[in-house]
Amino acid sequence: MTRHPFGGIYAATILPMTADGAIDEAALTAHLGAVLATDGIVGLLVNGHAGENAMLTVAETAEVVAVARKAAWRKLVVCGINAEGTSAAAERAACAAREGADAVMVFPPFSWALGADRRSIVAHHKAIAEAAGTPMFLFQGAVGAGKTAYTEPTLGALLEIETVVGIKEGSWETLAYDRTRRLARTLRPDVAVMASGDEHLFPSFAIGSDGSLVSLAAVVPELIVALERAVDAGDMAEGRRLHDALFELGRIVYGAPGHLATARLKACLVMLGRIPSAVCRAPAPALDAAETEALAGALRAAGLTV
Repeated sequence: MTRHPFGGIYAATILPMTADGAIDEAALTAHLGAVLATDGIVGLLVNGHAGENAMLTVAETAEVVAVARKAAWRKLVVCGINAEGTSAAAERAACAAREGADAVMVFPPFSWALGADRRSIVAHHKAIAEAAGTPMFLFQGAVGAGKTAYTEPTLGALLEIETVVGIKEGSWETLAYDRTRRLARTLRPDVAVMASGDEHLFPSFAIGSDGSLVSLAAVVPELIVALERAVDAGDMAEGRRLHDALFELGRIVYGAPGHLATARLKACLVMLGRIPSAVCRAPAPALDAAETEALAGALRAAGLTV
């Protein structure tokens, strides 16, 4: 198949931290290197929700991009941009570009879950696009995450921004995903629509996708790549097998309460011996023993040794 220039499987990575909540650069370098070593991973999404973007300073956002650029070498680096104010978001985007990000991804500010004027949404994205001077990804929020799931008229207005090259489609519902895909195909067929609801990658890949930017690929990159390849090859039996292997892990990591997803991803990586600590920046809590054991069971079900 012909691949979109920004298509393929990206790992939406976590950010290892020390006991006091500082960035653990050595652990981050190792984490990124391990993910990138997986055949079929085309790049990284750093400073996404899984990377605790809302908790980072501008300098820390830039630091993560710099580490990722060095680790990724010729592979792609997409930097997530998440800030409530437009000027703050634009500053982060400009810093990310200076540190070598190939593209930026604009996350809806959390306050937009309550609603935002379409003019404000478009202006916010345009300012970030101008500050970055790089290609830009949109983020389509989950249907259950308030109004961070853009309406079709709003998404259509955002697709008028020339530098948009892709959409991280996180609707978390196959019908909503397909509607976004069809809208983009009509208005901007050059824009990559990336199936990025970790729990329903299989049906979304089957509907049609240009790739994915998902945090499960930071834990089981080989399975996410294998799933996409199976569907691309028309091997639906293998696709269903991989979906079944991933099901419990996706369900537990992204289940309610959703704000613990990053802590759960880090706990998985600790159990797999890939990062030294599951610390998240406050006020995220540590997981209890029961939830940790549930994650261990899901990892085993996915065929990993804990």
